[in-house]
Amino acid sequence: MSVQARLTELEIELPKPVPPAANYVRHQMTGNLLYISGTGPDAGAPKGKVDSEVTVDEAYRAARSVGLQILATAQVALGSLDRITRTVKVLGMVNSDPRFEGHPGVINGCSDLLVEVLGEAGRHTRSAVGFASLPNSICVEIEATFEVE
Repeated sequence: MSVQARLTELEIELPKPVPPAANYVRHQMTGNLLYISGTGPDAGAPKGKVDSEVTVDEAYRAARSVGLQILATAQVALGSLDRITRTVKVLGMVNSDPRFEGHPGVINGCSDLLVEVLGEAGRHTRSAVGFASLPNSICVEIEATFEVE
């Protein structure tokens, strides 16, 4: 099944990719690797620190919205998500309170989506880490690397 057919089956519509927020590009290809720059959640996502200003469930949903943005950016870069053969690495950054320890559960919002949409090609290595702050007080930022054909 094509990735587009899978998106249709899941009733998922990819958003329009956001433009870069500063002096960088949203994606870069080198060899057979596609790098997606750090990406934040959609404008409707809550802002602030996870566990005091943003709940873990809200942050999980925000991470899922970031996954949709990452897939939308990959589609623009590749022309078709069917070119993805493997999700190599996901780096998830959580704007969290110093005592918060549930970073992996937050970033699962993106990881779960990638596996849901890409199947085995969505499984990846990952880091999920806490940060003292993120740009514009977003609660999560995620970057990804894909192997493509």
